[in-house]
Amino acid sequence: MSKTVIPLVPVARHSPAPPLLAPIVPGKLADTLARPLHDLRISVTDRCNFRCVYCMPKEVFDADYEFLPQEELLSFEEIVRLARIFRGHGMQKIRLTGGEPLLRHGIEKLVAMLSREFPDVDLTLTTNGSALKAKAAALKAAGLKRVTVSLDSLDEATFRKMNDVDFPAARVLEAIEVADAAGLAPIKVNMVVKRGVNDHEIVAMARRFRGTGHVVRFIEFMDVGSTNGWRMDDVIPSSEVIRRIHAEFPLEPVDANYSGEVAERWRYKDGQGEVGVISSVTEAFCSTCTRARLSTDGALYTCLFAQKGFDLKTLLRGGASDAAISEAIAAVWQRREDRYSQIRTEATAKARKVEMSFIGG
Repeated sequence: MSKTVIPLVPVARHSPAPPLLAPIVPGKLADTLARPLHDLRISVTDRCNFRCVYCMPKEVFDADYEFLPQEELLSFEEIVRLARIFRGHGMQKIRLTGGEPLLRHGIEKLVAMLSREFPDVDLTLTTNGSALKAKAAALKAAGLKRVTVSLDSLDEATFRKMNDVDFPAARVLEAIEVADAAGLAPIKVNMVVKRGVNDHEIVAMARRFRGTGHVVRFIEFMDVGSTNGWRMDDVIPSSEVIRRIHAEFPLEPVDANYSGEVAERWRYKDGQGEVGVISSVTEAFCSTCTRARLSTDGALYTCLFAQKGFDLKTLLRGGASDAAISEAIAAVWQRREDRYSQIRTEATAKARKVEMSFIGG
């Protein structure tokens, strides 16, 4: 039987940017819902060494899967140039993602380039932790400020089943400690919660990191992409997560750190730190979303659940000026009206969407 190949997002699906709607005012860019551009998430590779069932299931992303060739990836110089243009539109935070960003050869060099260029920008990185122990010190020396580590279970059998490559949770926990010692803290630990798979570990995860200074963020299982088999029945609402933890360790709500922050914050009443919940499914936060996403091959996406991106790489490599690229970015953002999580239906959940491994979470 022949294998069905599902490509991520072919370049042909990237659209050119539309014409500018209004003059650009530096740092004042807003979309149709008056949302500014605050965060830039940059996917530096579409490759990952895990095959997490909710992101890159092995039955699709197998040994025969064709990832992007090196020449299709944005170079570090191209990434920095685009980031500089986004900065002119008010961008204040950069998160490096993937795939697994630590698989990108020379990632420390990119961190150093971005850190030198934007010393006042919050520069962070999300990783599965597999290579973090080896790279933590170099990343910190290069100027990385913090890391977010994905860890979906403390139980070895559950974690190995979820990453589907038999990688041990103990090594991720060790990497978190090494990153903490290197100064990449406070560390955020992301746990995607899926009913019947790892939801029995919600309280255990909270207990493990309580009092450590690290913040666990419990993420609702989302219908990102088209390959993870999402069903509403698999979603554990964030309200249930908080109820479970509160029953063991009393919690109280905390104000957001900034407008548009993804996670809803809760702190332990006894002062032993805090946890967060990301509720894209049951408590949509589209109205305050300020995130732009730059894909591995240089397309601008304005939503995690987008069906297409806008081609910036052709402009970069075709000799366009910074002003022309700035205008293209502004034109896309001015027309942005994304609010997918607010209008999610069974039909939209089944629609073909860009894979998370291509634009980062």
